[in-house]
Amino acid sequence: MKKKNFVTLIMSVVGGLLFALGMCMALLPEWDALIPGIAVGAVGAMILLVTVLVRRKMDGKPAIKWNGRAAAATLLGIFGTAVFGAGMCMVTVWDMLVWGTVVGIAGIILLICLIPVCKGLK
Repeated sequence: MKKKNFVTLIMSVVGGLLFALGMCMALLPEWDALIPGIAVGAVGAMILLVTVLVRRKMDGKPAIKWNGRAAAATLLGIFGTAVFGAGMCMVTVWDMLVWGTVVGIAGIILLICLIPVCKGLK
């Protein structure tokens, strides 16, 4: 395993676990840890963002260049993830199986649209 892959693996696992634990802490009422959960989730998200920058540096690539296309792809990813998450909440929390499934599928379609936006069609 190359060094850059190992570093990416470790940082991604740590960031992902902290983010997931923070979201559980914040969203599960049984845990009663909203504020600490937000803090732990934010630390996990920051580690994941730093992972992207570290990986690009180890690949010898420049930092991410922000232009209209990158901003649109980021907004599409955020919106698609929010729609997908809302569908999951509708099914699991609010007992709205049919509408939650429809909204979740719409979120999946939005996330699939990221592929041609990021990679393009040939």
